[in-house]
Amino acid sequence: MVHLVSVHHAFHARVLVARLGSDGIVTELRGLVEGPYPVSGEIQVFVEPDDLPVARELLLADEVESCFEEADEAAASPIGGRPPGGAWASARRWVALVGLALVIVIVGLAGLLRLG
Repeated sequence: MVHLVSVHHAFHARVLVARLGSDGIVTELRGLVEGPYPVSGEIQVFVEPDDLPVARELLLADEVESCFEEADEAAASPIGGRPPGGAWASARRWVALVGLALVIVIVGLAGLLRLG
C-alpha cells in the first residue's frame, strides 16, 4: 500500500474511503481512526500502488467539481447573485481545471510509456 493523502478528521477519512471504494479502489486507513472519543489527529489514507494514479485523479476531479457546485450555490443566492471571492474565485476554478488537465495528460503519458 502507498500513501495517498493525510487528513485530520476520521469523518473526512471515511468519506474519502467511501468515494474511492465506490470506484473499486481498495483503501487502508492508518492513524487515529477508531476510538470512543472524537479525537482529531492525522489519519493517512493508503491505496494499492496500481490504483494511485486513478485515486489521485478521482480526488482532483471531485475537488474541481466542488468548486463549480459552490459557484452555482452562490449564484442562486438572493444576495446579488455573485459568488464570493469575485475574480479570485474564478481564478481558483481555472487553476483547478488546468491542474486536472495536467493530471490527465500525465496519467495518459505514463500509460503510453508503460505500453511502449
